[in-house]
Amino acid sequence: MECPICNGSRWKSVAVNGVERLTRCDCWRDVVKERYLAESRIPAKFARADLGNYRPDTDSQRDALRLAKKFVEAFPAEQKGLVFYGPTGVGKTHLAVGLLRTVIRDKGARGFFFQTTELLRLVRETYNRSVDETEMEVLRPVLEADVLVLDDLGVEKTSEWVQETLGLVINTRYNARRATIVTSNLRDPIDNTDMNSFMVQLGVRSRSRLLEMCEWVEVQGTDVRDVERVTAGAKSGHLPEPPDRITKKGPLPGKSGGMARARLKDSGTQFELKWSGGKAGSK
Repeated sequence: MECPICNGSRWKSVAVNGVERLTRCDCWRDVVKERYLAESRIPAKFARADLGNYRPDTDSQRDALRLAKKFVEAFPAEQKGLVFYGPTGVGKTHLAVGLLRTVIRDKGARGFFFQTTELLRLVRETYNRSVDETEMEVLRPVLEADVLVLDDLGVEKTSEWVQETLGLVINTRYNARRATIVTSNLRDPIDNTDMNSFMVQLGVRSRSRLLEMCEWVEVQGTDVRDVERVTAGAKSGHLPEPPDRITKKGPLPGKSGGMARARLKDSGTQFELKWSGGKAGSK
């Protein structure tokens, strides 16, 4: 249906000091926002995820939701990003997607969602000579987005190249004062030798940058995936109904350190990620 004001032209006439001038119609902004949403890379799985339908169950979930809403309300004012970390299934990605969707829809922000392992895969593919896209063409939207969501940080096997690549993203956005939203199953213990810690997986520098540029929220709660699995089993007569709260304890799965190596160069405004030898992503 065409806009009744501009008849689909996306321009409207306004009087300025008695002179008729053309300006963008309000519907044009709606079209741009819809395009930004379509290009944001939000996964189909989270197509309906919004801050309005996030259901917090614990104090930490309520605190995380409060900070996400606070971020949206203040945007585009310069402010810290957010790190949502904790066990799986407590709604970290739902919150991050809901925040991203809202700042695009309500504030016209240019934002992108990247699952961290997928981003690293896209960068590695540029080292293949048969691929025309360069690493900077992959990284440009990541580095320049008004709001960036890095999902599942730490799931990837760590290596020198992984730390350098993620360090480039984090440091560039830190220097540009662009908001970054991170979700992760990693922990941040005092023991810096914990293989599932931000310190070990990201390195000292990148962790320090994230501490400075983001507010950190440890999100705890019931693993909704366990609840869905148990409830489905109960309905089929195979499993009992779940209790009010299912608490998963114990360490997260360990990760072995990768040996892939790379060199990262800063040549003015251009960044190059170059392998010192061997197939990209290989040990």
